[in-house]
Amino acid sequence: MSFDDIIEYNKQQASLYEWDPSWFDCTDFDKFLVRAIREFQEANGLTADGMCGPSTYRRKWTEREASGDYDVVDYPNDGESFIIHNGNAIPIHWPKVKLWNQEGGYSTKEGAYSSYAGLGDRKPKFFVNHWDVCLNSLSCARVLWQRNISVHFCIDNDGTIYQLLDTQHAAWHAGKRDWNHSSIGVEISNAYDLKWQDWYVQNGFGERPIMSGYKCHGARLDPFLGFYPVQLEALAALWEAINRATGIPLKIPDNLGGVDTECAGNRFEGFCHHYSLTDRKIDCASLDLRKIVQKAVMIKEIH
Repeated sequence: MSFDDIIEYNKQQASLYEWDPSWFDCTDFDKFLVRAIREFQEANGLTADGMCGPSTYRRKWTEREASGDYDVVDYPNDGESFIIHNGNAIPIHWPKVKLWNQEGGYSTKEGAYSSYAGLGDRKPKFFVNHWDVCLNSLSCARVLWQRNISVHFCIDNDGTIYQLLDTQHAAWHAGKRDWNHSSIGVEISNAYDLKWQDWYVQNGFGERPIMSGYKCHGARLDPFLGFYPVQLEALAALWEAINRATGIPLKIPDNLGGVDTECAGNRFEGFCHHYSLTDRKIDCASLDLRKIVQKAVMIKEIH
């Protein structure tokens, strides 16, 4: 690909996601910007092609977000919490939940999902876990908005569950159209790279666990940040509520180390990771699906 092609690509992406050359300490769309993007990509373990596509944009957004202020919001439990499926309030056994139409909630961009309004009850078959590679759920919601994609839920660093979209609708989160229309998705906040550990400590969240020795799709991953225990407790509560709301069974794939043929073939019914669908993804490596489903079953039995 020529420099002119790369420059034109960056112009298109900048217009789409609303970034500009100043993000990379440049003044114009030229060879100097291409070089700066390559240097950033090399420093962050990305393909150094000089093109600021979705992955590079998300990493750069996270870096920029880290340099700003972030207010930790602690939402009190004002009573019973709910998630929404097809306009119906479904109780969830978790105290911190924010809906898109509540103060402090995050919404989905109009036109960034497939509406099932008036089409009868959508029957999703499976639920997909993602990590957002962002510092917090607010940053994730902004990235989704800019990229014109969507997800149903976000789980923040403090365990707050945000619902951005009624699960009656199909969010654009899993990649392929069939997967999107068959599923529900959650983005769990985790910037992933070890260099963000200090940010979490400085902002009052405490250290994240360091995950080492993990493999995905047969390849060993470099050490990375794990999830806070409160996030996993929230995830289990969300799974249990989704099971009651939609009937998605509390089951997990047979293959827990990579692509599962049932998941990839859109035949799976249960709860899986994004990497279960495609070898282009590694989220959520290290998150033990067996433990989460056990917690979800326990919640169901208790209540």
